[in-house]
Amino acid sequence: MEPGGGDLSLGRLIRSQGEIKREEESTDPSELTLLPVNEVSRRGAGQTGCAEVASQGPRMAPQRAVQLSLKKPTYAVCVVGAETYVDVHSNVPRGAETFGVSGRSGVEISVVYDPARVTEPAGKARWPLNAKVEVIISVDTASKNFNDLKVTVSYFRRHEDNALGHSVLYLTGVDISLDVDINRKGQVKRNRGDKKTWRWGPEGYGAILLVNCDRDSLRSRQRDLANSHLMSLDDLKDMSPMVLTCDGPDKLFDSHKLVLNVPFSDSKRVGVFCARGGNSLSDYKQVLGPQHLSYKVERQSGERNIRFYVEGLTFPDADFLGLVSLSVSLVDVGNLPEEVTLFTDTVAFRMSPWIMTPNTQRPLELYVCSVVDSNGSNEKFLRDISDLALKTNCKLVICPWVENRNDRWIQDEIEFGYVEAPHKYFPVVFDSPRDRGLKDFPYKKILGPDFGYVTREIPFAGASGLDSFGNLDVSPPVTVGGKQYPLGRVLIGSSFPKSGGRRMAKVVRDFLKAQQVQEPLELYSDWLSVGHVDEFLSFVPTSDQKGFRLLLASPSVCLKLFQEKKEQGYGEAAQFDGLEHQVKRSINDMLADRSLQSDSRYVQKCIDWNREVLKKELGLTERDIVDIPQLFFLRDSYAEAFFPDMVNMVVLGKYLGIPKPFGPIINGRCCLEEKVRSLLEPLGLHCVFINDYLSYHKLMGEIHCGTNVRREPFSFKWWHMVP
Repeated sequence: MEPGGGDLSLGRLIRSQGEIKREEESTDPSELTLLPVNEVSRRGAGQTGCAEVASQGPRMAPQRAVQLSLKKPTYAVCVVGAETYVDVHSNVPRGAETFGVSGRSGVEISVVYDPARVTEPAGKARWPLNAKVEVIISVDTASKNFNDLKVTVSYFRRHEDNALGHSVLYLTGVDISLDVDINRKGQVKRNRGDKKTWRWGPEGYGAILLVNCDRDSLRSRQRDLANSHLMSLDDLKDMSPMVLTCDGPDKLFDSHKLVLNVPFSDSKRVGVFCARGGNSLSDYKQVLGPQHLSYKVERQSGERNIRFYVEGLTFPDADFLGLVSLSVSLVDVGNLPEEVTLFTDTVAFRMSPWIMTPNTQRPLELYVCSVVDSNGSNEKFLRDISDLALKTNCKLVICPWVENRNDRWIQDEIEFGYVEAPHKYFPVVFDSPRDRGLKDFPYKKILGPDFGYVTREIPFAGASGLDSFGNLDVSPPVTVGGKQYPLGRVLIGSSFPKSGGRRMAKVVRDFLKAQQVQEPLELYSDWLSVGHVDEFLSFVPTSDQKGFRLLLASPSVCLKLFQEKKEQGYGEAAQFDGLEHQVKRSINDMLADRSLQSDSRYVQKCIDWNREVLKKELGLTERDIVDIPQLFFLRDSYAEAFFPDMVNMVVLGKYLGIPKPFGPIINGRCCLEEKVRSLLEPLGLHCVFINDYLSYHKLMGEIHCGTNVRREPFSFKWWHMVP
């Protein structure tokens, strides 16, 4: 066995006669522990599950070898928990055939041998000086004084008791450990386990970082992650704590240094601040980050624990899996210019993904824009939306004209989500690349303390209509063929497969996919003029076991309803009754319109294609789907809503803000509204129909397009899932 070639230590897994048992540690620190080399298994070998190692992270230093001398004592430093190989073969007295080894209290000594070639000596007999016999030592606590531990190796002729010579090894024990919240409890505890591996799932482990994308200080014009200096003490709450243990005699650190390192590939993704106590910003200095790959730790006399704070700088993306690593090394500088690394401890972090929230989550804030145009202001619409928000105890945020520059489509500009670590969460607004009138609003008005911001820019070309976030939705949690999606699945509209039509920008799709926890599903929306998924689907919460329903726009259900009303004698009842400046269409007229019939059949085929995909990919049945009556017509081969698109609604708990369809009035009631009520109110939902005709529908949008909702995060912790 070559030095450094095995992972051998006390308390490791040992295979014995086909069974696995754990070697008990000796109660006498100087007693030898005998480990047959071919029976020792590396810890973690054969483990299965979703575990990942930060690919560029520093590794543990190889097992060290200390060479002994017969002429003078040898001195070495041992790190608590690490093993040191003692070379008992290189410098031996002439004629020596066996050896014995002993040590003072505080030193654990193991003899490792090959049982196929070496017979274990009985009692206190000596070990043969055989290349298949090795000595490994370790210490369990830090030394109080320099060189206060001792190991002696004595050499003998076979069957003789008088030693031919002795080698003496003096040791200094030092306790070095880099620790983070590996157990995901919101606090750092000392851990000697596997810290450089990150594992998903309820039994997983590994530390988590928040991307520090909020702005805690009003003195700063940029996000906290862009500042190399701490701008606010509150910013420390957005970071993950890390503790360096460095216990040992002060004299040891005169000839040894501690170096904190970040791999070059991770340096642009993580920042580390060293904390020296106090309440001054100057007490916190960035020591690792894009400009600092290593840091010589400034240990003070008697200091045993040094605290650091770690921040994430970038979200997972196409070129970044989300894992980063940090390490600390104990370096011997006593023989400069050559420095020798004696020990390295590495920890891994995963960046929290950006997580969307579906309509089934409780609404917290409702956003809407105040606008004025040639049709007048949307003041009446704002009053109706305000009344709806009051019903649900949801805060209303109105973006004024001076900030939206008459861009009313706030759903298209932004999407609300959040990031979470065991110690904290905060909302994060995702700014779309559409960049119209509202382009400055999320950065200037939403970004702030504990409210983050992220965006993705489209290189070399402008955004298409499908890059707006009305084309971005997320399902409630679902289970599909035994696979669980506890945070739902992201839905984005796209072209028909292999058709070469419009598609959401790759940089946005890559970002959404890289978050891993809400596997994106592409649907076919390019058949629509605007091309957004919110034009033909929505999700609403229910109180039954399923917890939600998928709403789909349905021309066939609408035509069937109109046919029923015609047969009941209401054929002259008119669509758009009560609307000025809009041509009314009777039920008889609409049913006789061949173009409208043909367009409806085409649109129904497009929606039915999506229906089958959604059933398959979200694990839905027909019982989970509600068809909402809706007609479309084609303009230049693309579909537009014939009357206000009712699935394009805002969902605030059990209250639904639905575009008023202005359907045929029968017995004093709109038959379209009555049909929708009959479908949704038995599910415990309240339908509130709001007039958005001039302010939104005539401009090819509806209520969902003109509103946005920040929702409560999931109670489920994303790190408990297995992507």
